Amino acid sequence: MPSGRRLRSPGTAPVGAPADHGRPAGGTPPGAPRTAPDGTASARPGGMPRGVPQPRPTDRFAELLVAVLSGQRPVHAMLRHSAGQAYDELIRLAERGPLRTRGARPVVRDIGWFVPREGAIEAFARIGAGDRLRAMAFRLERGRDLRWRCTAVELGGPR
Repeated sequence: MPSGRRLRSPGTAPVGAPADHGRPAGGTPPGAPRTAPDGTASARPGGMPRGVPQPRPTDRFAELLVAVLSGQRPVHAMLRHSAGQAYDELIRLAERGPLRTRGARPVVRDIGWFVPREGAIEAFARIGAGDRLRAMAFRLERGRDLRWRCTAVELGGPR
């Protein structure tokens, strides 16, 4: 886990948000591996050993989006992870380099999500770089192949 990253306890809501925030019980998005109270993954079919932490789809996508929008990875790294117009929007955003900074590398500080329906997650993340804080929102949808893909992404201005 990158330094400077702060994760909220499952089931808690951001300041000013309703307590349940539309999350399933336990705060885990659908498709995410179940975790024990200590944050380690439960035994999974297929032999994944217990005790190995598994990232949620929201965590993986937030990190990948930050890497692309900060210029650390090329935009085509999102090609197989996006669907619809999300890739076109990523191209436009990446050209402007909204998260490129001098000095401190941008990191995901906090992630929250809302589940509007089965197979869809709307997520938000706070991105920090030095004393700057940005907001990023993205939508994930699960395809027929059971893989999550980004279908929308937006980036808020600096604070």
